[in-house]
Amino acid sequence: MKAPLLALHGVGKRYLLPRERLFAAAPVVDALAGIDLVVHAGRSLGVVGESGSGKSTLARLVMALEPPTVGRVEFLGRDLNALGAAELREARRDFQMVFQDPYGSLDPRLTVGRIVAEPLWQGNRAERERAVAEVLDAVGLRPSDAAKYPHEFSGGQRQRIAIARALITKPKLIVADEPVSALDVSVQAQVLNLLIDLQQRYGVTYLLISHDLAVVDHVCDEVVVMQHGRIVERGETARIFRDPQHPYTRALMAAHEPDFAPSATVAPVAEEP
Repeated sequence: MKAPLLALHGVGKRYLLPRERLFAAAPVVDALAGIDLVVHAGRSLGVVGESGSGKSTLARLVMALEPPTVGRVEFLGRDLNALGAAELREARRDFQMVFQDPYGSLDPRLTVGRIVAEPLWQGNRAERERAVAEVLDAVGLRPSDAAKYPHEFSGGQRQRIAIARALITKPKLIVADEPVSALDVSVQAQVLNLLIDLQQRYGVTYLLISHDLAVVDHVCDEVVVMQHGRIVERGETARIFRDPQHPYTRALMAAHEPDFAPSATVAPVAEEP
């Protein structure tokens, strides 16, 4: 039987907090507990929950930026935290991340070409330049933009640059942590529609973290609802939004005021603010 693209087995993450008194035991917080999760290739899984629910911790563990306290994170059947440094570096070509802040995630001292090519560590200069030109075109930017610097672009265009950087290794999985929350509402639909188009073109799988239920509804096939570090509900997005079963999910739906409106007019890239 073919292994799922991503699988989490009994994953937990515990953090030690600063001691309140010199000889007191350090308090602990369980950011994640008992996480069992399977993501198959070509799917889009949204992870929703309030601040502090464990969404971003989950993303860091999937990216092997931190090890779990307990449990296993497997990518294509391999325990990521059992890999050596060289093996993990090679494995990371197949999973990349898009961060929330398109301003803070791009080094202002580097050209766009160098930023986008950063995950590449194979090939000669000409091959890297061709790869950069290809992904810039794929995200709706010009190959000539490779010579520019991040400050010359709008927020939405900077997030396109971040997506191009994630895409350049032709990954099987992209983890997107609040990818549009820092953008103007008028630009959010453009970036989300780009993610959908790229999935159709390249077959990439998404793990999308968002506080905005409308974003998940627009992009994702399935949704996981998290509360206090645990998964309280999971299912097909249409079913969850139509008939939420868990009281916390129903409360999220009732309290939600979307930042993103799927029906918003999508302006051309050149007109992004």
